[in-house]
Amino acid sequence: MREPREPREPRARVPRDPATPTPATLSPDEVRDIVRRIVDATSAGAGTARMTTASAPEPATSAAPGAVPAAQERVAIALGASRVGYQGHAADLPGDLARYIDHTLLRPDASATDIDRLCAEAAEYRFAAVCINPTWVRRATENLRGTDVAVASVIGFPFGAATSEVKALEARRAIRDGAREIDMVINIGALKSGMLDAVREDISGVSDVCHEAGAANKVIIETALLTDEEKVIACQLAKQANADMVKTSTGYASGGATVFDVALMRETVGPKMGVKAAGGIRTAEDVQAMIAAGATRIGASAGVRIVTGEKGAHGHD
Repeated sequence: MREPREPREPRARVPRDPATPTPATLSPDEVRDIVRRIVDATSAGAGTARMTTASAPEPATSAAPGAVPAAQERVAIALGASRVGYQGHAADLPGDLARYIDHTLLRPDASATDIDRLCAEAAEYRFAAVCINPTWVRRATENLRGTDVAVASVIGFPFGAATSEVKALEARRAIRDGAREIDMVINIGALKSGMLDAVREDISGVSDVCHEAGAANKVIIETALLTDEEKVIACQLAKQANADMVKTSTGYASGGATVFDVALMRETVGPKMGVKAAGGIRTAEDVQAMIAAGATRIGASAGVRIVTGEKGAHGHD
């Protein structure tokens, strides 16, 4: 087992100022334009990739979850990069994929022994974080004390249908138990009903709780259940609500992360906000494709298998 690094202090975040006006919502034409640019870029990706080079950076860590690597190789999306606003470039993708990965175990039947093993693996391979259900946050925090592996917990999981007050309370308790990152699920039904103010306020309530404590709010939009236009709107609402990241999936819907969705989300939120790809990511090639499309964090239950390349290495699916 590698020696753990010295823990880092969480980055302080400034709570949202209630007096700050909410940015204007994108018009339907602007939403369609974002979708069209990504469709065009991925369609162009059927050809031969255009590669450019730059110096490779350190990967984003839990201390700065919104930071986009300044240099990345764009595998599929680079093929149509002239149409896409986010354009990181590098000859090589990051070598230390572990620092992008949230080592994840969200099964309802996960035991204390499973959580202990997850944390031991996270410390050994230096994953960015462990992502677990709230009931295990305190145990994971104790297990990971003295390392730089963050503890992340899910809120309103997996359906996002809890009331906003309950989500905020759940987030506050998880943070008190030691969580430094919160992965919340949006109110999907409200989004589909056009109740955009309710969705924004739901996210904002959790963002405020997180930022008061120097924690990060990662917003799961559940892409498999949304139209492309709804994905853009959900990402815009998360950005307006002062979230730190947008995330593709819970892993409990009909589909997980896709390169297209990651690129669409990145184009919507711009270069400064984090994008987390999660759901169905099982190989290093999957991780590299998501990073190339704009992801700054990866949620995966097969983290050990990804970083070691060992087919026999267990995951936590």
